[in-house]
Amino acid sequence: MAKGQPRQREEPCTPLQNRTESKTKIKLTRCGKITLCILMLVIAAVITGLIVYFVAYGKDPFYYHISFKINNIDYDSKFAKPYSQEYMDLNKKIVSLINETFNESKLRRQYIKSHVVQVSKAKEKVVIHAILKFKSCYKNNAAKFWDRTETILREKLKGQTGSLFIDSSSFKFSDIEMPIAENLLHTCCGQRTITRSGNKIAGGQDAEEGEWPWQASLQQNSVHRCGATLISNNWLITAAHCFIKENNPKDWNVSFGLLLSDPKIQRTIKDIIIHENYHYPAHDNDIAVVHLSSPVLYTSNIRRACLPEATYKFPPNSEMVVTGWGTLKSDGKSPNILQKGSVKIIDNKTCNSGKAYGGVVTPGMLCAGFLEGRVDACQGDSGGPLVSEDSKGFWFLAGIVSWGDECALPNKPGVYTRVTYYRDWIMSKTGL
Repeated sequence: MAKGQPRQREEPCTPLQNRTESKTKIKLTRCGKITLCILMLVIAAVITGLIVYFVAYGKDPFYYHISFKINNIDYDSKFAKPYSQEYMDLNKKIVSLINETFNESKLRRQYIKSHVVQVSKAKEKVVIHAILKFKSCYKNNAAKFWDRTETILREKLKGQTGSLFIDSSSFKFSDIEMPIAENLLHTCCGQRTITRSGNKIAGGQDAEEGEWPWQASLQQNSVHRCGATLISNNWLITAAHCFIKENNPKDWNVSFGLLLSDPKIQRTIKDIIIHENYHYPAHDNDIAVVHLSSPVLYTSNIRRACLPEATYKFPPNSEMVVTGWGTLKSDGKSPNILQKGSVKIIDNKTCNSGKAYGGVVTPGMLCAGFLEGRVDACQGDSGGPLVSEDSKGFWFLAGIVSWGDECALPNKPGVYTRVTYYRDWIMSKTGL
């Protein structure tokens, strides 16, 4: 009976009424028992199914590394760049061949995926290096599965295979440990698992796990100070002004992950290299690279951004995204969750106008935001990435959060270190 309702007055029952009511109660009780039994059987079936599934597929996957030479494809230096059309076309051919090989075999249910992780050169021809991933099953013996996989590949990858002439004598096959294999599977720059776009930083919109996988937090004595961008397993790129008060690597550490309070990976720092011609408080040459004490292995949620070539162009009005844990407004609170903001490139001539920055924006800088304000990086976002997606879906690092007049003010867009301008300097310090 619902709370607050008066109970109805009960009328006295005749013996016949009592007998009828008793039978009804018995029927209801039996029905309740049957329902409970069925429910218990369903739960038992679900649990059994889960147990079978985890026994069958709960083991670690199998990973293999294969390599082979292709005699009818000449090596091109563009194959070294995973975002080049040449690399993508070659990778598509190889992956299609491997997919076909296993989808037509007895291992089709256990084959997951393959990916070309490197294209090297041998006698001016290309050598393919690929990683293969398979589900593990309780029936699998590792040695037997290894033999079966290698046999299937050797049968397929010999002589002419479609448009490819494979040198069967060059074929090599080996297993590889999970962390290293997953790192290689995710080694492509500028790729991410989440594809939603951003909106605001000053004003605030939360990012999602894996949405901006190259974002890092530079922390001094475990307190977030600046953002940074992962550009390889060992290197970050950030702003020089982050280190004006303290540049001892021992006082800094790096964390990766969506939340500052719950880092997924942390690293100490081996070295901080600040541009030789950076002189605070000037804004020119506001760039630094950070060498990690130990490498980060890529995962689905931790990846590197693509570094553009020095000749790469980011035209005015190009759509960009800036990310960071900076304050949501000038002198405001800092968020725990990574923020994202969609902005657009503003050409330097407009940014140097009298109503904007009056000529202080130099060729090594770029402006991004809106002349009406609204969206901007803010305090604590310094050193973080400004990235742009190309037509093929790769994200390139266009800028490094550097300076600006407060946050999101009209005619005062964010000013960023222009990465293409310092591309040769980056190469000289990191080899990238």
